[in-house]
Amino acid sequence: MEEQTNIQKNNGKKSTGMLILIAVLAVVVIGVIIWGVGAVKEAHQEKILKEKQRTEFEAQLDSLMAIHNKIKVEYGQLSDSLAMKDSIIQARAREIKKMMNYKWEYYKIKKKLRALQKIAQGYVMQMDSLYTVNHALTKENHQIKEVLQQEKQKNAQLQSEKQQLKQKVEQASILHTYNFEVTAVHVTGAGRERKTDKVRRVSKIKVCFTVASNAVALPGNRTIYVRIARPDKKILVISDSEKYSFMFNGKRLQYSAKKTINYQNKAMDVCLSWPRRSTQELKPGLYHVDVFEGNYTIGQATLKLR
Repeated sequence: MEEQTNIQKNNGKKSTGMLILIAVLAVVVIGVIIWGVGAVKEAHQEKILKEKQRTEFEAQLDSLMAIHNKIKVEYGQLSDSLAMKDSIIQARAREIKKMMNYKWEYYKIKKKLRALQKIAQGYVMQMDSLYTVNHALTKENHQIKEVLQQEKQKNAQLQSEKQQLKQKVEQASILHTYNFEVTAVHVTGAGRERKTDKVRRVSKIKVCFTVASNAVALPGNRTIYVRIARPDKKILVISDSEKYSFMFNGKRLQYSAKKTINYQNKAMDVCLSWPRRSTQELKPGLYHVDVFEGNYTIGQATLKLR
């Protein structure tokens, strides 16, 4: 009986131990489950945090590069001088983007992003400095151009005034004539000269005038040319040879008579004659006489023959 009682007591102890073991195992399992759920939740939250950080970094990077590229466009060709720095910025931006997509290291990415921001800020500062210098140079260049333009205008004005003065001096130095006397002359067999107004009796035509005094004109030898035109405007010439011609304002003209005088700024009388050749025909009517010196017509007169 006592032995049976001991057996029952032992069985009771075994059952209690088993219950305790089951209870401990249940607690452990529940703890593992709770820990697992917590770990999953934590991993999910960490994933959400990483995604949020990635989004923030991407936004910062995109904003930084958008501003950088906008600055490049705004500064135009001036940005070409900082092409090397721009290439560094572009390369680092690509490196950061690659790290965000394939290898997540929060503090490393954050550090690189901050470094990139500093480089970009330095780029802007250098660009502003270049712009300031370029603007100053452009302004200085504009001022220099304005000064040069003003000097050109002054020079042009001086040249114009000089040319006008030269023209005035040239005009003032032109010889002038007066007291014209144009006479048709008949030379007798005895060699005497007599005035005539009959075409058939004309042996020569004399043109006499006075050259006026002119203190401005250069003294020295002056060549006077006379052209006598018939009523039909044909010029009475000594010969058709080019030898009896002269240049007048770029044109070659035949002359009727020529004489070189020594002009000394005082009034002087001058006479020239056109000798008629036996083969030359004269016509009744009004003859026009023009006197030339240099590139100027210095006198005009007429002669009427019948």
